[in-house]
Amino acid sequence: MKIFKYIFYTLYRIWFYILVAIPIIALFPILVVSILKESWYPLFFKIARFWSWFILIGMGFRVKIEREGIPKKNESYMFIANHTSMADIMLMLVSVKNPFVFVGKAELAKIPLFGFFYKRTSILVDRNDPKSRQSVFLRAQRRLKQGMSICIFPEGGVPDESIVLDGFKDGAFRMAINHQIPIVPITFGDNKKRFSYTFLSGSPGKMRAKVHRFIPTDGLKIADTKAVNAQAHQLISKQLNTFNIKHKKATPGTE
Repeated sequence: MKIFKYIFYTLYRIWFYILVAIPIIALFPILVVSILKESWYPLFFKIARFWSWFILIGMGFRVKIEREGIPKKNESYMFIANHTSMADIMLMLVSVKNPFVFVGKAELAKIPLFGFFYKRTSILVDRNDPKSRQSVFLRAQRRLKQGMSICIFPEGGVPDESIVLDGFKDGAFRMAINHQIPIVPITFGDNKKRFSYTFLSGSPGKMRAKVHRFIPTDGLKIADTKAVNAQAHQLISKQLNTFNIKHKKATPGTE
């Protein structure tokens, strides 16, 4: 029986990478044009949202997004979410219509095809390099002045799968306070189960996200960073517990 599971998991992973590659190859000329100028980024973002839907639907994920607030057009925000899965990027892109720029780890730029566009459209950070971390703020500032929003996974990486929610780094919250932009916490409820970083895992099924009420930063100072960090962490942690309770109630034989 295990051998069939291993075969399924292996084919499922291969299918994921095929789905990642198909739109990139098919739309390659348009994608290249869309990254020639930073001012053309909204075009790239629209294509990226289509790419994300294509992957999520193709993987058999049933996306359900609950919203307590809707970002306004032409305004900048700091989007944050828990990070557990390779599908987090795709779910973030379909959850948010406002063009935003990812702040992410430089290692992803090494992925064939995906990495080519990722490193040209995202703000890459080497978390082991203090100078790299410092440059993020300057590059993000330029993007915010262009009317973009920023997206950061504040756990600072993908935590061990035994950890429900790791501690948050201060960078996203400090940046939001510096620029006086609202923070939009988003909770991903099923991504770890649907498609974690463990190779022999994953399955089609529901993929829930909740866009929480925004956390305003108007009038806040850098000294408030820790408090805002704790507020966002508590909000996402509580929602993860709610998702888990709902899942147990919906699953026969569990309490």
